[in-house]
Amino acid sequence: MARQEIQLRCRRVVHGRASGELLVSGDDICFYLVNPDDGVVIDKGHDLEGHSVAGKVLVFPNGKGSSVVQLDGLYQLGAKGNLPAAMVVGTLDTVLVACAVILEIPTVTGVDLAAFNDVEDGMVVTVDADRGLIVSEG
Repeated sequence: MARQEIQLRCRRVVHGRASGELLVSGDDICFYLVNPDDGVVIDKGHDLEGHSVAGKVLVFPNGKGSSVVQLDGLYQLGAKGNLPAAMVVGTLDTVLVACAVILEIPTVTGVDLAAFNDVEDGMVVTVDADRGLIVSEG
């Protein structure tokens, strides 16, 4: 099987550059339903249930939940060292953006998430928000 490559343009939301294994979700994410001790999604029925977001380049459509649960969920992940390395978000909301800014998580948007449909989880990618690029490594 030929090795997949990614080179996508994106729009910066929160500055920074980070690399990590790709973790793609078709479901919106409530970070309050992620275990801060290991970064594992505990939201019953979520397509990432049982998977850890810690250190991953997390691709998902949107956040879900109130500002309190989103900020607390992400803050707790950060306190335990289990934040995503970077986030690629389909549709932004002010709560998610504010959380990413406060916690300094490189975050981008402006990418058709369908570009990730045939990409395997675990591929290592770099999100360079400042340059507006997402590229596969190696």
